[in-house]
Amino acid sequence: MPAGAATSRKRVNQDAFSHPSANLSFEEQGTFKLGNGLFRKLWVSSPSSTQASDGLGPLFNARACQSCHLKDGRGHPPEDNSDAPSMFLRLARAAETVEEKAMLGRKAALNFPDPVYGGQLQDLAVPGLASEGRMKIAYEEMSVTLGDGSVVSLRKPSYSVDDLSLGPLHPATTLSPRVTPPMIGLGLVEQIHPADILAKADPDDRDGDGISGKASVVRDAASGEPALGRFGWKASTPSIRQQSAEAFAGDIGISTPDVPRHWGDCSEAQQDCLALPNGIQERLGKSEAPNPVLDLVTFYSQNLAVPARRDVGKPEVLAGKKVFYQLGCASCHTPKFVTRRDAPNKAHAFQLIWPYSDFLLHDMGEGLADGQTVGDATGKEWRTPPLWGIGLTEEVSGHTFFLHDGRARNLTEAILWHGGEAQAARDGFAALPKADREALIKFLESL
Repeated sequence: MPAGAATSRKRVNQDAFSHPSANLSFEEQGTFKLGNGLFRKLWVSSPSSTQASDGLGPLFNARACQSCHLKDGRGHPPEDNSDAPSMFLRLARAAETVEEKAMLGRKAALNFPDPVYGGQLQDLAVPGLASEGRMKIAYEEMSVTLGDGSVVSLRKPSYSVDDLSLGPLHPATTLSPRVTPPMIGLGLVEQIHPADILAKADPDDRDGDGISGKASVVRDAASGEPALGRFGWKASTPSIRQQSAEAFAGDIGISTPDVPRHWGDCSEAQQDCLALPNGIQERLGKSEAPNPVLDLVTFYSQNLAVPARRDVGKPEVLAGKKVFYQLGCASCHTPKFVTRRDAPNKAHAFQLIWPYSDFLLHDMGEGLADGQTVGDATGKEWRTPPLWGIGLTEEVSGHTFFLHDGRARNLTEAILWHGGEAQAARDGFAALPKADREALIKFLESL
């Protein structure tokens, strides 16, 4: 029961990540279904006769939340030119002026967008407007020999952008590829008390174990106060509502009361984009997705259930669990937390949960570095991703691509890409006999 009373015990199939938390009330289940409808809603360009659905873009990466979060599961690298929505490129540069450095210091910004193309590459556009460009990926195969002589091939990606519509990127702009992470259990993660996460932080490695988890401190958009970042690949957002509002604007080009950018990620340099109509309907409010929409999508995102574990008593799974602890994997992939008693929703309160993450930033080495600083996260640091549900990736998403950019084609490759603070655990895995490696993978597949 990895999510306590919220755990879903429904039949495992392609919809395994799309069920509501099992402990929602009957009324809340109705709210969840309304949120699901809006999560799947296809937005259209303005002006449109469907007045509650227009406002798309003008530049965008997807027409619906569901387009990126396929089956509420894990995204993947594009497999052909028409299959890119569940992965995109973040665009960012470091501070260049005294004013920009001061903004970073007071957490008013986490980094700065490309002056022309904004915070992420938009590969789609409404009719009459050119898209910004197209992500290009080139893979290089690298062989890794394990301790028993087995050879594993890893694919090392390199990223660039083709067909840029407004000239080259700024010389200092970095490209950070991101696949969409699974949506399950987010509301429970949100209700882990910050003190329980901060207690595991050891930025100076005072205990000398080589693991120096670091908290990501960001600015909460609602309160204006510093807060613990716990969502996103670099722990850049403190709440699901803020993550949802930023995704509406950045991915779909839809404004909300929290992020009122009616033209999405269009920069001041993109005047053709800013000249196009937006989808504001005064009778509905001052944003394209007013509060009722954002409220429902947030509720839906907070209450997608974690499926029950499988095969927990099998000898091979238990042997793999032992290996997981012996290698030190649990140093970052913290098995369990108890959510706070005063959670706003009783369904999230005082639950023993097993996410297998400390939700801290860790240096993962040069191999996984994207070179992009995001607030407290350096170009080599990533938030520990939760492992719950990882064994159902193929069932739900139809693939087994892992890590922030989907470079790993299976769990073995994902482990072998670990470096930095995880180097010792990675090397220990590589040195294991084949039976122990397979047992560890069986344990991960049971989560």
